[in-house]
Amino acid sequence: MHANGDEDVIIGTAQGMAIRFDQKEVRPMGRAAFGVKGITLEPGDKVVGAELANPGATLFTMTENGFGKRTAIEEYRLTHRGGKGVIDIKTGERNGNVVAMLQVTDADQVMIITNKGTLIRSRVADVSIIGRNTQGVRVMALSQDGEKVVGATRAPEEREAEAAAEAAADQAGNEDDDGSAPDGES
Repeated sequence: MHANGDEDVIIGTAQGMAIRFDQKEVRPMGRAAFGVKGITLEPGDKVVGAELANPGATLFTMTENGFGKRTAIEEYRLTHRGGKGVIDIKTGERNGNVVAMLQVTDADQVMIITNKGTLIRSRVADVSIIGRNTQGVRVMALSQDGEKVVGATRAPEEREAEAAAEAAADQAGNEDDDGSAPDGES
């Protein structure tokens, strides 16, 4: 995450809370510093994501029971750092805890993985944009007993991934080519 000084910061927690504040409220400090509090956590809660808010983007929230949603950044009111935040998504028996919070656009794809090793790639545009204080929609069907989503991340576009794979293959081929004739030929 690289900040230019003009964006807001959004922090999300496992219990479904989120806070948005001006990054200028976080003063620069050295490596050995303790830092400053971004959000006040309830007992047992933890931070699951932090993003720099870009106007026009949406926040993708994914829960451990396969539910998720997208919400417009503007739905999260600007507050001061250190507060409790606002409800991002309802957690509970149906949804479980939040495992990931990502800033996305319609063009993005996400990769979602479970504790049983199931991995899916999904278009963000297929996930509904809905309000903040809601439960979300089924994003991933969990088929095995005890299966839970453990993480989600933005995936590179397929063209970018294919280009990277081709470049890696070309690089590997060039490393084997030292200009000499193949074995047994002169």
